[in-house]
Amino acid sequence: MRDLKYLIAYIIPAIVFASYYFGGFWSFGGFLIAFVAIPLIELFYTGSTENLTVEEEDSQLKKRLFDFILYANVPIIWFLLVYFFWTVSQGGHQWWELVGMTITTGILLGGNGINIAHELGHRETWYERMFAKILLLPSFYMHFIIEHNFGHHKWVSTDKDPASSRYNEIIYTFFIRSSVMSYVSAWKISFDQAKRAGYSPYHLIKNPMWSYQAIQILYLGAIAFYFGWMMLPFAIAAGIMGFLLLEAVNYIEHYGLRRKQLPSGRYEPVKPHHSWNSNHELGRIFLYELTRHSDHHFKANRKYQVLRHFDESPQLPLGYPASILMAMIPPLWFWYMNPKVDQVRKHFSMA
Repeated sequence: MRDLKYLIAYIIPAIVFASYYFGGFWSFGGFLIAFVAIPLIELFYTGSTENLTVEEEDSQLKKRLFDFILYANVPIIWFLLVYFFWTVSQGGHQWWELVGMTITTGILLGGNGINIAHELGHRETWYERMFAKILLLPSFYMHFIIEHNFGHHKWVSTDKDPASSRYNEIIYTFFIRSSVMSYVSAWKISFDQAKRAGYSPYHLIKNPMWSYQAIQILYLGAIAFYFGWMMLPFAIAAGIMGFLLLEAVNYIEHYGLRRKQLPSGRYEPVKPHHSWNSNHELGRIFLYELTRHSDHHFKANRKYQVLRHFDESPQLPLGYPASILMAMIPPLWFWYMNPKVDQVRKHFSMA
């Protein structure tokens, strides 16, 4: 039964469907589950620090169930996305219902879509990486698969990484800096990779950044063609909310933590204390263990079902959803988190 716990994460798609089908109060169902129900439950149920044994890890890695749980999200998310456009295009909704359904869609695209794309984007098989790109498309973040894998994982917890929030940086300026500079970084990485491989960075096929832009434009064109031009603002708003949810997660995961720069100019290896973690059980399930973030940076292709807790990893006092809500009120976030950052920095003598 323990293997089936990740099926609980399908509550989000189910609530999203109800949001479109019933409308009214249900329109805000995604927000109410993600940012009201889960934070409240996690106040009383914080989870455990238990890790799997080596034998249990080997057993879990052999089970294809954990992969299929992720794969199934691809058709489900795209079905719900099409259903969203169809529902809105039919008209007859109050403005606040449209706001609620768009917010709910953004939570689906960010919390399920981008998060699962993040997991699959580290896999080695072509079809899993293809699934990752398909999930990133509606959030206009296909470049994430380049920047995250070859930029963020290299420069995490340094000022060279756009996705690592700085001490006393408010989340709203971080949104702008991280989203813009991550996009710029993806172009730079793709150009460097092209030059090293011996082909032109401007090659429209070999440099995937060009095809990503084209595919995203075609996506918007398809929405306009099938559902009408009036659907474009809803598609764009939901996509922006999706990638801002990702950036909010980035903000809390590395806030204020920095790797030492060695005399050689290189940075120390990434260690468990360079990421904020959370063992809150519901967040671990709904985010497919993303909250055990230190182990992900230790070995990026380690599958979610075997990610480990490290005692030296700094722990967020609250789960991810509650931490994001707190970060949205910068004075409260700084008051709560800065002393904890100071403690971690002092203990590990961070630069």
